[in-house]
Amino acid sequence: CQAQSSTRNYGPVFEEQPVHTLFPEGSAEEKVTLACRARASPPATYRWKMNGTEIKMEPDSRYRLVAGDLVISNPVKAKDAGSYQCVASNSRGTIVSREASLRFGFLQEFSAEERDPVKITEGWGVMFACSPPPHYPGLSYRWLLNEFPNFIPADGRRFVSQTTGNLYIAKTEASDLGNYSCFATSHIDFITKSVFSKFSRLSLAAEDARQYAPSIKARFPADTYALAGQMVTLECFAFGNPVPRIKWRKLDGSQSSKWIGSEPLLQIQDVGFEDEGTYECEAENIKGRDTYQGRIIIQAQPEWLKVITDTEADIGSDLRWSCAAAGKPRPAVRWLRDGQPLTSQNRIEVSGGELRFSKLVLEDSGMYQCVAENKHGTVYASAELTVQALAPDFRLSPVKRLIPAARSGKVIIPCQPRAAPKATVLWTKGTELLINSSRVTITADGTLILQNISKSDEGKYTCFAENFMGKANSTGILSVRDATKITLAPSSADINVGENLTLQCHASHDPTMDLTFTWSLDDFPIDFDKSEGHYRRASVKEAVGDLSIFNAQLKHSGRYTCTAQTVVDSASESATLTVRGPPGAPGGVVVRDISDTTVELSWSRGFDNHSPIARYIIEARTLLSSKWKQMRTNPVNIEGNAETAQVVNLIPWMDYEFRVLASNILGVGEPSLPSSKIRTKEAAPTVAPSGLSGGGGAPNELIINWTPTLRDYQNGDGFGYILSFRKKGTQEWLTARVPHAESLHYVYRNESIGPYTPFEVKIKAYNRKGEGPESLTAIVYSAEEEPKVAPFRVMAKAVLSSEMDVSWEPVEQGDMTGVLLGYEIRYWKDGDKEEAADRVRTAGLVTSAHVTGLNPNTKYHVSVRAYNRAGTGPPSPSTNVTTTKPPPKRPPGNISWTFSGSTVSIKWDPVVAKADESAVTGYKMLYRQDSHSAPTLYLASKSRIDIPVPEDFTHAFVQIRVTGPGGDGIPAEVHILRNSGTYA
Repeated sequence: CQAQSSTRNYGPVFEEQPVHTLFPEGSAEEKVTLACRARASPPATYRWKMNGTEIKMEPDSRYRLVAGDLVISNPVKAKDAGSYQCVASNSRGTIVSREASLRFGFLQEFSAEERDPVKITEGWGVMFACSPPPHYPGLSYRWLLNEFPNFIPADGRRFVSQTTGNLYIAKTEASDLGNYSCFATSHIDFITKSVFSKFSRLSLAAEDARQYAPSIKARFPADTYALAGQMVTLECFAFGNPVPRIKWRKLDGSQSSKWIGSEPLLQIQDVGFEDEGTYECEAENIKGRDTYQGRIIIQAQPEWLKVITDTEADIGSDLRWSCAAAGKPRPAVRWLRDGQPLTSQNRIEVSGGELRFSKLVLEDSGMYQCVAENKHGTVYASAELTVQALAPDFRLSPVKRLIPAARSGKVIIPCQPRAAPKATVLWTKGTELLINSSRVTITADGTLILQNISKSDEGKYTCFAENFMGKANSTGILSVRDATKITLAPSSADINVGENLTLQCHASHDPTMDLTFTWSLDDFPIDFDKSEGHYRRASVKEAVGDLSIFNAQLKHSGRYTCTAQTVVDSASESATLTVRGPPGAPGGVVVRDISDTTVELSWSRGFDNHSPIARYIIEARTLLSSKWKQMRTNPVNIEGNAETAQVVNLIPWMDYEFRVLASNILGVGEPSLPSSKIRTKEAAPTVAPSGLSGGGGAPNELIINWTPTLRDYQNGDGFGYILSFRKKGTQEWLTARVPHAESLHYVYRNESIGPYTPFEVKIKAYNRKGEGPESLTAIVYSAEEEPKVAPFRVMAKAVLSSEMDVSWEPVEQGDMTGVLLGYEIRYWKDGDKEEAADRVRTAGLVTSAHVTGLNPNTKYHVSVRAYNRAGTGPPSPSTNVTTTKPPPKRPPGNISWTFSGSTVSIKWDPVVAKADESAVTGYKMLYRQDSHSAPTLYLASKSRIDIPVPEDFTHAFVQIRVTGPGGDGIPAEVHILRNSGTYA
């Protein structure tokens, strides 16, 4: 007996399909491969179509098959550009792949014609046209200035359109002079090719560049069509002086988080239907503004919503297949059978996405495809239809051999032979034919149901099945057992959130069978492994199935059902658990009656969670802060039966969201969903700007500074500032209006303003609803001038060979034209010019300075000037000082010491100054007992000194140097030991 193969045959299923291919003209590659591979049993064979016509695979053809792939040798645009489709077939049927285009990429050279020079007035805008050569696909563009690779950067003043390649310069400058060339690059796979145009020279006519308002020159299309999921780029660039700023806005919606980039480009990633609408580009400078509007229209390739699947159907039955696709424009749907168009005929009805068969026949078996297409693409869905004709067969699903049933219960015995068409079913008990009665039911699908079972129902039950292909039967034995009963049922309970509870459940059952307990909440089975510790079985005893609930939450309220179950029957009892907790979230928060500082809120009650609502709390947040804050209301305390309240003390002209929370004796519940965003009405400002100060600037100027008012306090649109100022001691106030909330200073120029003149200054805010309160008066001084008077009685005294002290009499404060910051000491060597002087500055009102870093034995000229924020004043008459000679450069030598009781006598050879050194007036000695102790300074007029030492003296460290008017000399160092007395 030879075993039959168990492998089931099936029709082709694509695992790889051809994709759109771009082949660069002139590529070193000598072939193009379009992939196609299908899973099938028996294996598939392959054919290919080009533009709907089958390709003949002849021996000398440039086309050949490699497995299912189509290989085209030496591809040529004129012959091979087109649409390709793979056809896969086996004995079960045929399917066709999606269509894939083969296109050829190219980039020709720019025209060799010379480009006209461009001459324009400096300060005006200019555009250079790229006029790219023929190409496919699109290009990227850059521009060269004078030579490669000097590429022009995109810096806000200059912009290169990636749509046209044109170069735009918003405002020309002297640095723009030169020769310009458009540089175009094609990117195809890993191949990059670039070409550049002839140069065009730019020359500028020099005139006083006047300022002018923006004029938009680079515009996106009036209608931009885009496919969902792609990136959309809009371009907008304007000429103007000063260079305009570009802003973007969506007129029929808010800015999306998917917007990237700014200024000349607006890019929207992964564009969707919510991005459809009208967009505005605004170019603005101080001279004016220009706007341009255009629409983005979103369309979409077909995408399946519902597809067909492999189906086995009985011969003679009816079948309805449907498929549905989304897309914009709406996709058209057509059907294929074994790769050929399928239309309505005889028993087959085709209607859009619906395919209906009446009374299936074996010849209807095959491969079917549903095809949805619009102008943006095509999608295919494939399925195999197998029409079956089978005699009844119980081998896969026989009647259960042993069928246990509970006394007084019900048993269901299925009869499900495999058969096509569907078999007619009869049941017998032994030799008795069963028919429907009060206790016996045979359903339409052949299932036998016995109710109110008794011992007399035990026996053999046989199902007989028959169709026109043949007959079969299957038998099972029914055995009757004791019924399962609940002996202790769970009781209803009422608890608070966080408490624990045990629900009891005990049962009796047939001792020959295993008993299990299950619990459900509102008819949904409880999964103990996923209950996060809230549910636990309370006992492991037989016939006991108690349920323990820990840390009960609101979600645990409901009807609990305990089911005791054996393989033959089950018994159930239920109880209700009520968990009381804080209220649920209120719903439907609506804002109405919006004024500048109040709104009226209404809401609907949420669940009270079995404990009455005591009061409501209203919270709000602004777009300036994501943090929710409790608001003041009218009434102050909102009772639990209320569903409206007024919110007060709001900020005018502010965007708000509101939410409502309910509370009861068990706590505050979850907040409602936020209301829709609203903006309170405008009102005049109520707070004066702060930080009023000023000073500095150029001569004849009064500069007034303040802290810009935050958005919270602007109260309305058209916000700005009104300044009032007058010279101190005068009566008449001058005023100035400064627009824009972000302004932070004002400059008043007048030839009559003297230096460092005190002004009284006040400020208040305004918007289009009115003016706010004035600030307190502040004193602000006009711009300072350099001091007009010089210090006098300047004296300089040499202190050491490299240092001097300088002192002077201060300038009178009444003579100052600003705030005296200090004095500047200038000193220069005799013979040098004053311009080369070194400088030292003091801070504040000190009238002396110590200057270091001088050269020894050198004559210096010294002068002093006062300075303030405006600069330095005139110099004092200069004085002269000569630094002393430097001290001798030699250390004392031949140091020796002798001990006498508690004294050590140290002596050394005197140091004699040379002619270019300062005299020696004495010696300094630093004496230290050890390396950790503080040193002691001793002075000696001669070359000997006696120092007291302790009796246990062992050693010490000593430094000796000369001193005199030129300062201290170089030290000699010695380590004194009791056992030796000479320093070598």
